[in-house]
Amino acid sequence: MKKVYLIGYMGCGKSAIGRRLSYVVKMPFYDMDQEIVKKMGMSIAEIFETYGEERFREMETEFLQTFRDESCIIATGGGVPVRKVNRDIMRSTGLVFFLNAPFQNIWQRIAKPKKRPIVQRSTRAGLESLYEERKPAYLAAAHFKVETKNRTLREITDYISFQIYRLKWDAKPKETAGKK
Repeated sequence: MKKVYLIGYMGCGKSAIGRRLSYVVKMPFYDMDQEIVKKMGMSIAEIFETYGEERFREMETEFLQTFRDESCIIATGGGVPVRKVNRDIMRSTGLVFFLNAPFQNIWQRIAKPKKRPIVQRSTRAGLESLYEERKPAYLAAAHFKVETKNRTLREITDYISFQIYRLKWDAKPKETAGKK
């Protein structure tokens, strides 16, 4: 089975794009963080507090290794591509799209919601430094770098769905896909 992975820093639009893409290409969508929350029965913040960040990162790897064998779209957590094993799994089991958003856009999205443990315990400068630190891992994992600056959700979704169809991935075209 072939998967489509959406990677990028927190707040870059992985979940929003994933939901739209699911509708367009008729593939189920899963948010990795939500699936881990469901499995563990606690929030990401509670998992971090109870088990620590390293154990959470191990849970992400376990998810990639064991998640159902079906064609689907997966929005990964922002730190997933940092581990080489995760990059290898994603690249060998699917297409990987890096949603490259400028930090300024990301900051506008993540500054207020307080549900992200890393945001709660970091400064803006620290988050920007982490963004820069993770970017090489995103680029190493990606089959496609998708620029999101000055693009609508629809334009981004249309681009990704075009690439999926072009490569004859397991998606089923929707008759209205691409129509304005």
